[in-house]
Amino acid sequence: MTLLRATAPSPRPPQHQARPGRVTAYGPPLVTAAVCVLLSRWVPLLGPLLLALLVGAVVANSRLAGHRALRDHARVTRALLRVGVVALGLRLPLSDIAGIGFGGVLVVVVTVTTTYTVTRLVGSRTGLPPGFVTLLAAGSSICGAAAIAAVSDAVRARERDVAHAVALVTLQGTALIVLLPWAAQQLGLSGEQSATWVGASIHEVAQVAAAASVVGGGAIAVAMTVKLGRVTLLAPTYLVAGRGSGPSTGPSTGPASGRPPLLPWFLVGFVVMLALRSSGWLPGAVVGAAEPGSTLLLAAGMVGLGLGLRLRDLRPLPLPALALASLSTVVAAGTSLVLVLVLV
Repeated sequence: MTLLRATAPSPRPPQHQARPGRVTAYGPPLVTAAVCVLLSRWVPLLGPLLLALLVGAVVANSRLAGHRALRDHARVTRALLRVGVVALGLRLPLSDIAGIGFGGVLVVVVTVTTTYTVTRLVGSRTGLPPGFVTLLAAGSSICGAAAIAAVSDAVRARERDVAHAVALVTLQGTALIVLLPWAAQQLGLSGEQSATWVGASIHEVAQVAAAASVVGGGAIAVAMTVKLGRVTLLAPTYLVAGRGSGPSTGPSTGPASGRPPLLPWFLVGFVVMLALRSSGWLPGAVVGAAEPGSTLLLAAGMVGLGLGLRLRDLRPLPLPALALASLSTVVAAGTSLVLVLVLV
């Protein structure tokens, strides 16, 4: 009888209680992300992803941090970011990218390769965490926060390093929104050259759209096509990052142990979605929902990253990190400008 009394409480109730929690845990970050997407229309320089990260960080440093709805944020964050990367593939028709011609493709490939390589080489001599350096290199060369989120799995990145990388890449890209259209005008670049330069050098997709709108004319279409050409290099960049980076120490956004997979499921999904988008088989409604859907999912993931942050962990921002981010941005803008002048 003693044994029966000891074993009577079945483990089933906790399992039944956990299931609803797993579903409802996605509610707060998704709702918060939707609000940030709306707010970003009035604050376009920040963009929805950085706004979402900031909101999450504010909550993490408030009395709401211990709320039970936020306890599973690490797992939820990983899921949202990965599905967001998959959805990103639906925004990339390869036929449009091919339309920029051989010169445009060469600008994209050389700029991404040079920016990533130089950032990694210089960063390895600064004493900064290798994981952070790789995140910054990926964010500066590919597509800002989305690339950082994807590559964080490959380098076992700490939440602090992810937050620093996102903040720095967003800060540098925001500065380029103002500087590049002005510089293009001063240099006498044509509309196509200006748009190609903007798309090849500015980090975030939303920032590219903002800068191209300043250039005017048909610049947005060209700039966005060049930018999405950079995004197609996300999968090979993940492979390079996984091979060349030492793991960070501390709380990680990825699996706790073992080697990262050669190509994780979410990047396989990204490639599959890219192929489907390029096939022309998808209904127009699905294609139309790709951009807002991927932005919402990635922003929700950024809310989760922010929830893992504490001010005491973020301060002070290392000066070498700021210097490396500035160098990476200068390399991206400088390399692409030279190539645009020669090839476009």
